Parts: sequence; C-alpha cells; structure tokens
Amino acid sequence: MSAATLTGSRITAPASVAAERAVALAAPTRLRLTRRGRIVLGALATVVVAAALALLATFAAPQASAADPSEGGQEFSYVVVTPGSSLWEVATELDPTADPRDLVAEIVHLNQLVDSGVDAGQPLAVPLRYADSPATIPAAELGLPE
Repeated sequence: MSAATLTGSRITAPASVAAERAVALAAPTRLRLTRRGRIVLGALATVVVAAALALLATFAAPQASAADPSEGGQEFSYVVVTPGSSLWEVATELDPTADPRDLVAEIVHLNQLVDSGVDAGQPLAVPLRYADSPATIPAAELGLPE
C-alpha cells in the first residue's frame, strides 16, 4: 500500500499530508482581478473622480449676483417702434455701417423676443454702445422703470 492506511472502512492520510492541507486552508488567498474586473474597477474610479471634480467645480465657481441699480449701473436706452417699421429698419437706423442681421439678433436677445416681429409703439432696449445715438430715448423719458 501507499502512504495512506486503510483501517476498516476509513482511509487515513499520513500526518504530513494533513499538515499541508491545514497550512493551505490557513494561508490567505490572493485577490486576482480578471480583465473585466479591471475594466469595471477603472470605470468606477473614473466616475468617482469625475463626480469629485464636478463637486469641486460647483463650490469653486464664483456666484452670480445681480447689480443693484442704485450703485450707479448704466441704464438702457430705448427705441420706440413706429408704425410699419421692422427690426431691420431699427437696426439700420441705429448703425448704418454695421451688419443689420447682427444688431437684429442682439436686440431680439436683449429684449427676450420670441421672433423678430414687433408692434407699433413697442419700446425696445438697445445695446449700451448705442446709448448716445440720436434715435434712442432714455428709459426715464419713456416712464419705464430704470
């Protein structure tokens, strides 16, 4: 027979085999990452770093604050639309040398208009660089809040 002995219906191993088995069970197992595990771990680390950067950017960004008109801020000048006029005509009257398309887009954005349609008598705020234009009227003269 071999190193194992047969006693009744039970097989017993020699002491050295039993000791090796006990050592193998007591030894810590080493963690092995598969390729998929490394990809998942890398993606998770990327998400955590991106979230940390977004949070940092949120707290580090300067806060927006509205200017107080009483602090000497500038007020807009206005143009009142005459019957039959369009934004194109208003733009060419304000600055004949500029491209009217750009100025029309600025006026639409500044006045938060849905499109370029305007009504007769409607006051339109114009960019501050045209405040000295003879075609503009200060807000105080129109009775608009400053």
